[in-house]
Amino acid sequence: MGVVLVLLWLGAVLGLALGARRRWPDQPEWSRKLLHIGTGPVVLIAWATGIDRWIALPAAAVVTLLAALNHRYRLLPAIEDVGRHSYGTVAYGAAITLLLALFWPAQPQAVAAGVLVMALGDGFAGLLGPLIPSPSWQILGQRKSVMGTTAMAGTALLVLLLLRQQQGAGPGPGALLLISLVATLLEQLAVLGLDNLTVPVVTGLLWSWLALRP
Repeated sequence: MGVVLVLLWLGAVLGLALGARRRWPDQPEWSRKLLHIGTGPVVLIAWATGIDRWIALPAAAVVTLLAALNHRYRLLPAIEDVGRHSYGTVAYGAAITLLLALFWPAQPQAVAAGVLVMALGDGFAGLLGPLIPSPSWQILGQRKSVMGTTAMAGTALLVLLLLRQQQGAGPGPGALLLISLVATLLEQLAVLGLDNLTVPVVTGLLWSWLALRP
């Protein structure tokens, strides 16, 4: 049942992303970010339904391989055509695969923390940053803005606080603030979309480490 729910969810998200691409062809980033944000809750579905490691890990690896093939051959342009060279979708899949390899199913909170901070934090930053005018700057050729950075930091912290509240355990509030700040700093270094790898993996590692500290 868990696998079926995951497939149904991913199919719905992909359908929405393709629909957004057709509806707003001059805004390719929207469909990409919709897919980016919508993929995150998959880890919650897997967690809630108790999907086994031997299913979750190979599935994530296969999805990463498919993302790499799509990056190379542009089979689904709605995912890749954003007017810049980026390995973001491949890095995103690789990050989820690595988090599952490190923490699933012993520490699902660490996996959820890493994936959701990236999915929601970076996703909303990528949507709101260009939509709402605010002071901006360039880092290694990538435009960053006050609005986008604030969205990343605020969303990351909110996700971590909600995850801790839901579980009743995890890093303390100060540690969660530190994790959200580190994730935000890593998101600033978004060269070639590799922040899709660094942000979730480092977030998951920090959650796991700081949750064990008094």
